[in-house]
Amino acid sequence: MSKRDTASKNESMNLDLFADDAPPAALDSTASATPPTEPTASATQPHPALSDTAALFLLCERWVSRGWLRDLDLALVRFLDRETQNAPPLLLLGAALASHQLGRGHVCLDIAATLEAPDFALSLPPEGDDLNDPPPLPSHVLATLTLPEWQAALNHPTLISDGPGNTPLVVSHSDNTSKLYLRRYWQFEQTLHQEIAARLSADSPVHSSEPSPLLKRALDTLFPATDTLDWQKNACALSARSPFAIITGGPGTGKTTTVVRLLALLQTLQLAQADAHPLRIRLAAPTGKAAARLNESIAGQVKDLPLSRLESLLGEQPAAASSNAIDIPTEVTTLHRLLGARADTRHFRHNAANPLALDVLVVDEASMVDIEMMTALLSALPASAKLVLLGDKDQLASVEAGAVLGDLCRRADAAHYTPATAQWLAELTDHPLPATLIDPEGQPLNQAITMLRVSHRFTETSGIGQLAQAINQPLSEALRERDKHQAVHSVLNNGYADLHHLVLQPDAQNEDSALERLVITGSTQRFPNAGEGRTNFKGEPVAPPTGYSYYLSTLASERPDTSLAFEKNSEVYDAWAKQVLSAYSRFQLLCALRKGPWGVEGLNLRIAKTLRSEKLLFGNDHTLEKGWFEGRPVLVTQNDYGLKLMNGDIGITMAVPDPRSPSNKPGRSLLRVAFPTSDPENPIHWVLPSRLHAVETVFAMTVHKSQGSEFQHTALLLPQTPNPILTRELVYTGITRARDWLTVIEAKRGILNDAVTREVMRVSGVDITRGCINE
Repeated sequence: MSKRDTASKNESMNLDLFADDAPPAALDSTASATPPTEPTASATQPHPALSDTAALFLLCERWVSRGWLRDLDLALVRFLDRETQNAPPLLLLGAALASHQLGRGHVCLDIAATLEAPDFALSLPPEGDDLNDPPPLPSHVLATLTLPEWQAALNHPTLISDGPGNTPLVVSHSDNTSKLYLRRYWQFEQTLHQEIAARLSADSPVHSSEPSPLLKRALDTLFPATDTLDWQKNACALSARSPFAIITGGPGTGKTTTVVRLLALLQTLQLAQADAHPLRIRLAAPTGKAAARLNESIAGQVKDLPLSRLESLLGEQPAAASSNAIDIPTEVTTLHRLLGARADTRHFRHNAANPLALDVLVVDEASMVDIEMMTALLSALPASAKLVLLGDKDQLASVEAGAVLGDLCRRADAAHYTPATAQWLAELTDHPLPATLIDPEGQPLNQAITMLRVSHRFTETSGIGQLAQAINQPLSEALRERDKHQAVHSVLNNGYADLHHLVLQPDAQNEDSALERLVITGSTQRFPNAGEGRTNFKGEPVAPPTGYSYYLSTLASERPDTSLAFEKNSEVYDAWAKQVLSAYSRFQLLCALRKGPWGVEGLNLRIAKTLRSEKLLFGNDHTLEKGWFEGRPVLVTQNDYGLKLMNGDIGITMAVPDPRSPSNKPGRSLLRVAFPTSDPENPIHWVLPSRLHAVETVFAMTVHKSQGSEFQHTALLLPQTPNPILTRELVYTGITRARDWLTVIEAKRGILNDAVTREVMRVSGVDITRGCINE
């Protein structure tokens, strides 16, 4: 990594988007590493594109031709220029860059930050552009431009305003910068602020000071007494009194356990009221995979609830409803299904005019929810409904624009509970909060957020947990890059039973077989005692690590008798599919990139050929790359409402008896893809491959796509060369997909060091220390 890259990265890394005196925030460091260099040019004369529209369009065309800017961004500014008169070129340039930021996860363009680090405003190649005659870099184009000059150009009554109206652009000015939005995204932020502020307003129960006796008794019933502060109990207490609540925490901190007990608590409090009806509770997640996982987790947790004891508490309440039965739903849907997405549009059936029919909504994996979806969700909630967001604030943000959960939880580590909140919690839980978490200036939003701080999955003997903790520490004055590198490698070299670090040889792509052995067998022998003899945090035996041979062997060995007709023996074939899908979840290779030999496109074909060489798969090269074959795992990449499949759903291709086979010539088969469902009556959804158009093979999966999933053995592969997408958040998200076993693979030594010290910072106007979220 070059000194220039290091300097730029460190400069952006230490910025605080939310501090009142924060300097301008640098744009997302995932956008580019070292920009292409250009011969030194005089910076005394302004670039023609700053004052001449024709020169600006010519410059943008050159940027588009290199892939630095999108066609969509150029089309927007051409439209704005065509529909108006005398639009300042600087305003049009700002519009192009603001549009471009949306594709990179930012909600708006920070003008001051762009002037501070201009080359981060475009999608520049991380290794530089070695083509002839490169276009001018943004740093060259903007070299003479000052913040006041650009701000002065953001003035055209037809194109831009500073708030409500119908202009396509909106600018928000502050003391040290201006933020330029496309109006739709400015409106998303306003709606987000308004909806959350309304739920945290002064007359909200979040400000109540006296806990009810029933609330304390129900909490004591749900959570046995302990000698230490129970953060799960605190989370239930805070979430019960607030119409808007967030429960955040790392892997294994008990988010699902907490929310199941919260739902039981809420139903208990509801049924204690006279003539009350049970709460209408809905559970949702961003993707089908996340929904299926939450469904499975909640179903298991509900069985352990002390419902009979809670119902006996209700029997003691003179005004309680006639029925004391406490019902906890277990069905989980996707957000798109919940809102009623309309095919081929961005609109939903449920909105402010047609709100959802519910009293409580729980959204899991909320870090994956972008600002547009979060706004749609808040708009469709009845004013009286409670919203509870669950998620890990330190995971990767949504693929689309915005990092809503991360923005809202920026102060969660230090809590900032007011003395009144601290006293209220102490009375309910019998344990005082640490003084470091109490802040007389704490804001209403802070009182609605609980961060779970104890991992019940990863103990001090877990390498996965220790590695996650080491990677998740942000750089600071007390923690320099070298210190963080040492902390990470100290964990990797400590000999933890659940962790293996594999560095491939420089020519591993062609000659080294370590990766091939890993994807076939899981490289069991590389773990202490070959993975035998381990127990989890519950004391239960942990199965040894596996590779993809496990699910393919299960597919073959558990195949039903082919004489059984597929259509007439659905239970038999569903059971087979469930076994195979469960076996598939035992191992998953994750990677950072989509393209190239170390991205999903190159790795999927490489792994398929490796499995074919072991006679676990069958098919020629063309079939393995572009066709259908038994054993092919596929990932749905677009919502398909006709097939009731959502983006993120995973299925396995399986051969079943062909009903068209003559009775005297059995043995012919056809391929069907088996997808799990949350319906216990129909646990498997079988689909013909010919009906699936937006799917991809998923032997290798990007870390982004893995969010909401969990695998017994996860292998995280980092590529050979540094790349802007390799960040602390990506590595943390990847390794925490592992439940019992983790293999960290570096295609070249040193890539991990680069990744864990690069951090994501997304630009938005969601400000939790000022503005309308606070009252």
